[in-house]
Amino acid sequence: MRVYISADIEGVAGVAHLDETIQGRPGYEQFREQMTRETAAACEGALAAGAKEILVQDAHDTGRNLLHEKLPREASLVRGWSGDPLMMVQELDREIDALLMVGYHAASSTDGNPLAHTMTSNIERLLINGETASEFMLHALCAAQLGVPTAFLAGDRAICEAARELVPGIGTVAVSRGVGGSTVAVHPGLVVERIRETVERTLGADFGACLPELPPVLEVEFSFRRHADARRAGHYPGAERESSHGVRFRTESIIEVMRMLLFIP
Repeated sequence: MRVYISADIEGVAGVAHLDETIQGRPGYEQFREQMTRETAAACEGALAAGAKEILVQDAHDTGRNLLHEKLPREASLVRGWSGDPLMMVQELDREIDALLMVGYHAASSTDGNPLAHTMTSNIERLLINGETASEFMLHALCAAQLGVPTAFLAGDRAICEAARELVPGIGTVAVSRGVGGSTVAVHPGLVVERIRETVERTLGADFGACLPELPPVLEVEFSFRRHADARRAGHYPGAERESSHGVRFRTESIIEVMRMLLFIP
């Protein structure tokens, strides 16, 4: 079994402030360690379930956060960004058996995490066919287009609830819940245990049905914080600016949505 793990940080146990997610700022080293521990736990659960190969992507900010030496030796690590439209699941392909996500968080325009956003803080809201789109949704749909099931997610309670709606049967571990500008977090050691156990249990069962439905047409609506960004995005081929801060885009491929996101600052 080949397993892919995409790791973010805003949905790691205890993260409550932007400083804790940015290199060089107070708290970052502590939560970099927790991001690594949660990712290692997902690796260990996958290995216990029979995985023979694990590919991990460091999918936060610079892409240079995870401490590779603290992951199992079976785990190869993607660091940095290649510019691929698959973004947080770069190198994912049809030969992968399962996608796992760790440290994921609530979407822009929702209140499940004090750091809720979707891809960039410049996007106020992103809708796909009228549904609020999270980073989880975008990348689970990319995986589905490649035929890869998204079997597991760890993150804040809001994104876990959204994941179960999109992908019934997915294994989840809620590490915290957002309350305004704060989080109420499960003990980090307990989170690590739950991730390891849930990944092993999920991958040891029938997870092949964990594929979200791919709509034949994607009606995408962007609402930007800055009108200048909407003007810029409105020049993307096929995009249409519909208001000072809004852009509409229609496509048949989620990969095309991701390609457009590459050009949004």
